[in-house]
Amino acid sequence: MDKKVRVRIAPSPTGAIHVGLARSALYNYLFACSHGGTFVLRIEDTDVQRSTEESAQAIIKGLGWLGITFDEGPYYQSQRLDIYRKHADQLLQSGHAYRCYCTPERLEAERKKADAQRRAWRYDRRCLNLPEEERKKFEAEGIKPAIRFLVPEGSTSFTDLIHGSITREHKDIDDFVIVRSNGIPTYNFAVVADDHLMEISHVLRAVEHISNTTKQILLYNAFGWEIPAFAHLPLILGEDRKKLSKRHGAMSLAEFRRMGYLPDAMVNFLALLGWSPGGDREIISRQELVKLFSLERINTSNAIFDMQKLAWMNGEYLRTMDLPKLLEVFQEWLRFQEIELPAQYSSKDFLSKVLPLIAERSRTLAEVYDALLPYVCDDLTYDEEGLNKHFRKDPAAVKRWLLLYRERLEKLHEFNKETAEGVLRELVEELGIKAGEIIHPVRIAVTGRTVGPPLFDCLELLGRERVLERLKNLPV
Repeated sequence: MDKKVRVRIAPSPTGAIHVGLARSALYNYLFACSHGGTFVLRIEDTDVQRSTEESAQAIIKGLGWLGITFDEGPYYQSQRLDIYRKHADQLLQSGHAYRCYCTPERLEAERKKADAQRRAWRYDRRCLNLPEEERKKFEAEGIKPAIRFLVPEGSTSFTDLIHGSITREHKDIDDFVIVRSNGIPTYNFAVVADDHLMEISHVLRAVEHISNTTKQILLYNAFGWEIPAFAHLPLILGEDRKKLSKRHGAMSLAEFRRMGYLPDAMVNFLALLGWSPGGDREIISRQELVKLFSLERINTSNAIFDMQKLAWMNGEYLRTMDLPKLLEVFQEWLRFQEIELPAQYSSKDFLSKVLPLIAERSRTLAEVYDALLPYVCDDLTYDEEGLNKHFRKDPAAVKRWLLLYRERLEKLHEFNKETAEGVLRELVEELGIKAGEIIHPVRIAVTGRTVGPPLFDCLELLGRERVLERLKNLPV
């Protein structure tokens, strides 16, 4: 690749950062990294009514959480209005644009007339050759003009790096507004000026923008500027094959973080939403993604956002994480959630014992926390199905067994998982029952759960006093 790679992500700060934007940012980041290029962040905040600094910061923080760093920016379009005015004047002077004094009311009336006649509406160029006296009359009335681009006759073709050759006839394109009557540039105009001035070499963005590309190429040609390469990324759909939206679940990055997903797992998962490294590998490190990523392996077909697959992948990352890292990410998640564990259970020593046991069976940090609750909180919630299955069929017998077990635990000289298991095995033999008939009730009695780490590890983690107390206050 001869030209130095410069790519950008240009979100509008009008809400939370969602997975579609996150994937676009990731692909741009990987493309830049794999070519030794530059990744630029530009905030397109010209929608003054909806844009907020809070949303802009959420975008920056969300990308930061994923480990997607930018080399330049953030640049804010709201701080570049003089640049857009200058370039709009240039198009007016060259005859590629003209002032339009049509009011919103007139344009709406024309649209309704077209609808009534069952024809597509297109601006009638009423203001293209407006007489000077009419222009002065409008201005005297205080009507501020918009600026429209004069679409030439013909067609435009370009080669999309993912979708191939695309052609669009100009007769299907309106003389589109490039600057609104309030002086604010429209998306298609501002993005072209910015991409040119920031020397963007490749535009990697969502496939919905294909319809904008022809307009942007027309603007590039009008200015006589070099046109960047375009690559339009496939849609991300929900499992129902409909466009991804909030109805499919938690779609903002902040929500995924609250749910306990790991940034490395999210990056891995997002990378595979429309791109493949070849073969059937699914767990791929960041370093490998940079090495393997290429536009040629991006699919043209839509990607499916599979929450179960994301949970599985996150669990794989949890299980292979070393203890220091597991401690770090769990404690960071607790801070993010503003959760404070009781002092006696927040120590590194205690968490180092319990986290590996429960992370092995968890898919997210939220599940790790939920599994941790019986060990850090004495107000247990008992699994009703487990109580019905293991307690309520013969509550008198179960209660007698558990109290016998409690007596033996209380008399132990040393309490640990080995001795706790030893006395239970002896009791099972004496009673002539199957081990499961007492193991399952003990688990429910001391943790409230039917599943978890090996029972005797649970008992050792809880300690003798807490185990004795829970076996005394049985849930039947």
